[in-house]
Amino acid sequence: MRSPNADITGLIRAWREDEPGALDRLMEAAYPSMKDIAMQRLRNERAGHTLQCTALVNEACLRLIRHPNGREWKDRTHFFAFAARVMRGILVDYGRARRTAKRDAGQLRVALYSRPGEGAMDADVVDLNDALDDLEKLDAVQSRVVELRYFGGLSIEEAAEALNLSLSAVKRDWLLAKTWLRRRLLEGRAAIDQ
Repeated sequence: MRSPNADITGLIRAWREDEPGALDRLMEAAYPSMKDIAMQRLRNERAGHTLQCTALVNEACLRLIRHPNGREWKDRTHFFAFAARVMRGILVDYGRARRTAKRDAGQLRVALYSRPGEGAMDADVVDLNDALDDLEKLDAVQSRVVELRYFGGLSIEEAAEALNLSLSAVKRDWLLAKTWLRRRLLEGRAAIDQ
């Protein structure tokens, strides 16, 4: 994730203290990193998709600004963890709308493992969301790690900081969650094929 030019944590504090223009400066500073995250999430979408990176980021910014708990952000990591949840919601809403409109034709598809050497697996964003909801019932921390890493673009270190967990615990949870999700998504795909 690209480092913003301004100190996002400082801008959050300034906004919480009602400093004039702090919210605008915060969004301006966070925008490049949010756009990088959105580009990562959308790069594997089918050809001819209608959700653009800029639209995703703009909608996320609007939802972040309007959210009643926005002033509770503590720092940069907490802000991006919250942004991850917002982007996940937008992508799922979009995927559901596309699914309804096209009846499973042209769904928003995402690569669950987007880092080199991790064996990318194409998954429908709605199916991924449903699987994450199921994982959350089994292990809320693993679900949150995936949300922060996948939808929020946070590094292992940033996710550990956001969750107040050790680096080794987050690495373990990330690995276990990916394995569980892969199995769950493949089982779902096999059931559809039968």
